[in-house]
Amino acid sequence: MTITTGQLLRGLAVVVFLVLWAVLAHFGSAGESSADLSVLLGVAPIVTALGLMLWRTTHPVLIGSGIVLMLGGLTWLWPTMRQNIPLLFFIQHLGTNLALGTLFGRSLLGSGEALITQLAKAVHHGEISEHKRRYTRKATLAWTLFFLGNALISTILWLLASQSAWSVFANLLSMPLLAAMFIAEHFWRVVALPPEERPSIAQVARAYRMHGKQTPPAKPS
Repeated sequence: MTITTGQLLRGLAVVVFLVLWAVLAHFGSAGESSADLSVLLGVAPIVTALGLMLWRTTHPVLIGSGIVLMLGGLTWLWPTMRQNIPLLFFIQHLGTNLALGTLFGRSLLGSGEALITQLAKAVHHGEISEHKRRYTRKATLAWTLFFLGNALISTILWLLASQSAWSVFANLLSMPLLAAMFIAEHFWRVVALPPEERPSIAQVARAYRMHGKQTPPAKPS
């Protein structure tokens, strides 16, 4: 797949943004930057997640109520968050990893299909081999353990290590660890699957977008 100049520049911009965010979050956790900026960085992922949930809601009353509650909550809690910036970043890091671990892990329960199996079927128009089905289920389990492991290590460091040691792990190492997991999963996929069953990065991204736009199935009566 040929990468265009625009795609390369967008990718570099994303990398620069993530590195800058991680460094600023690290200094914020250590109390070495503006309190208001640190709070803004701390709540940004939470607000983004809530905003995406509201975006997918079609009922105008729910959207309006959600926006009012979110803005009101931020206004009310802002002074408290300014006094507890390290705790704010801990809650953000722990909550993000627990949420992602739950997202992957709950798809392994019951008779439904694993999350990565669903994405693979979207890439291959609903048809995948039994071999790939087993692989995608194991990959879903691996990502579940990765996120839950991050949450566990973050909690242990928060309780037992210095604030600086926790911040290095949670803020500076999060992106490198995520990249390492992607690379490890890529090499595992190369070994485990034949070439015709390995999707490109663009196909995976497209499948994820398609999956995100799907509405949840109705509950059985």
